[in-house]
Amino acid sequence: MQETKPQAVSRATDDELLSLGRDVLSIEAEAVLTLARRLDASFVAATRMILGASGRVIVTGVGKSGHIGRKLAATFASTGTPAYFVHAAEAAHGDLGMITASDVVIALSNSGTTGEVLTIAPLIKRHGAHLIAITGNPSSALAKLADVHLDATIEREACPLNLAPTASTTAALALGDALAVALLDARGFGPDDFARSHPGGALGRRLLTRVSDVMRTGERIPRVPETATFAEALLEVTRGGMGMTAIVNDQNHAIGIFTDGDLRRLLGAETDMRGLKVADVMHRNPRSIAPDALAAEAAATMERARINQILVIDDAQQLVGALNTHDLMDAKVI
Repeated sequence: MQETKPQAVSRATDDELLSLGRDVLSIEAEAVLTLARRLDASFVAATRMILGASGRVIVTGVGKSGHIGRKLAATFASTGTPAYFVHAAEAAHGDLGMITASDVVIALSNSGTTGEVLTIAPLIKRHGAHLIAITGNPSSALAKLADVHLDATIEREACPLNLAPTASTTAALALGDALAVALLDARGFGPDDFARSHPGGALGRRLLTRVSDVMRTGERIPRVPETATFAEALLEVTRGGMGMTAIVNDQNHAIGIFTDGDLRRLLGAETDMRGLKVADVMHRNPRSIAPDALAAEAAATMERARINQILVIDDAQQLVGALNTHDLMDAKVI
């Protein structure tokens, strides 16, 4: 049975660990800042090449560059540039068939001499696809093979041994992100487009959910006619379970609202409620929102006005719905 080796005890003090962490962040931050200062016409050429392609962006690499490549492909795909990742070693064993002449391939290799990437690079060119290389060595074989080379050279790795890919992977990631964002802007990719790529997330819900998707309709809308008594209005507030009732006229136009907050204020003022009509105590011209407005807009309106309920009015001024903060919370809009 193999004996488990005891874990090495750290000889570093807390201050030394903190100092090392800060050094790593500073080195990686400087690597990215250097990239920004060095960015040139090659970046524009790469962006134009992808914009002009009728196919997809295929990102390839191996090792740590492969991990960065997977992230970049996901970023491209979620920001309006269809993309996927192909491992360079797998490409050499059949997956190269995924690449067509209408595609643009982005190959990542810090050294620019990665064997698996260099094996497929000439074949990519032979297929007729365009090749963009991101390397830390402008004189490398991969850089020379590429149609466009993006220089991700760094001064040194953040690793104290100057060996582990740290600053170099950060630089490649940042350069790829810059390319994705430039493409996003050039394509006019907006919040609605982003939401359609992220329908399952909180942002997607906020950007795609409409008031009509979450509002209460039909019999679920608490409402009474303007001739209703105060007692009838209270019964409707209780029945509706929304902490309010709308007051409507004969044309189903909302002329007022009465809430449980209004009731508490009346009780505090010791108002004689016998013989009261709801029209005597309602708030006229209640706040409302259109059914096709974003649910997030309704939430913002309610927050600004410090109200818990809002009526939904269509273009014909008809009361078509109502919602409260609980409805928005249930829909995970807030």
